[in-house]
Amino acid sequence: MLPIEKYFGKLELVYSFYGAMPTGVSVSETGRIFVCFPKWGDDVRFTVAEIVEGQLQPYPNLETNLLNPLNITMSFISVQSVFADGRGTLWVLDTAAPNFSEPIKGGAKLVAIDLNTNTIRKVYTFAEDAVLPTTYLNDVRFDFRVGKSGFAYITDSSSKGPGAIIVVNLENGNAFRRLNGANSTSPDPYFLPKVEGKILMNRNTDGSTSPFRLASDGIAISPDGKIIFFCPLTSRHLYSISTEALRDSTIPDFNLRYHVQYWGEKGASDGMITDAKGNVYAGDYENDSIRKILPNGIMETIAHDPRILWPDTFSIGPDRYLYVIVNQLHRQARFHYGKDLRQKPYSLLRIKIDELPAPTF
Repeated sequence: MLPIEKYFGKLELVYSFYGAMPTGVSVSETGRIFVCFPKWGDDVRFTVAEIVEGQLQPYPNLETNLLNPLNITMSFISVQSVFADGRGTLWVLDTAAPNFSEPIKGGAKLVAIDLNTNTIRKVYTFAEDAVLPTTYLNDVRFDFRVGKSGFAYITDSSSKGPGAIIVVNLENGNAFRRLNGANSTSPDPYFLPKVEGKILMNRNTDGSTSPFRLASDGIAISPDGKIIFFCPLTSRHLYSISTEALRDSTIPDFNLRYHVQYWGEKGASDGMITDAKGNVYAGDYENDSIRKILPNGIMETIAHDPRILWPDTFSIGPDRYLYVIVNQLHRQARFHYGKDLRQKPYSLLRIKIDELPAPTF
């Protein structure tokens, strides 16, 4: 027998998805697990769910998951990300952009759900200068130690327009774009993604092709809330910036780029998360791997496994496990001339890291 590639990292299967393709996962401080399913062409019966006794249940209920054209602010359209903040709230990020369309007017929103009552507590919508016609809201992180009610930081991973980090003042809902179109939030024009040994690009049903380009996607926040780590989806680079500079609207966007720090290559990542010690965890979708980046910049691979077929979103549970959604995103029909190469089930996996999630308060 010839030598073969070595795989490592003790992954455990948490849940298998036989229906729609999931993207987001978040584990609450009490161990509840929430997932979301954006409307990318699959039959999505509910876009947010909780895994309860081995079953998917629409969350907070089915009615909220049914688009109500008469009340789009109180119904979910197409949710890309969910985030349990560690203090009793599940935050739901609704792109309002099914199939990557232009966001439905007034539909893009950040929704706070009380985990004790399972009811919507607050909805933040966005002005047209924050969510552009090209915007695709992707992921969100929080810090409740600044301002009266805290701040949220959202990545815009647009494929057609400028990438950005959208800063939201949770006291008054004021939202503004930062690093709009900056190199650090933009796709790397020289990056050629290769997954499962093949070049990943848009391959259309008419035979035409184009490069796969997505802007800022992965985002993580340091345990003290002072640094945001972020990365474009089509790039191998990791960047950071101080949250104080992001929030300071007196710094013009043109000058804000000088506050960005470059951390080097970490592999091409979708989601990222930080633990309580400041370690950053990031997927490497080109190499079926999960990386850990220490605060001093040293990088190690904690899992390399053929089952890690596109590691999407990460979450750290109170059980000190790192949870990851694996969803075969690269096998979607849009990359293969209209032929869907995904094989069910999609997976929610976990690996023991013996660290707690970074606090938000």
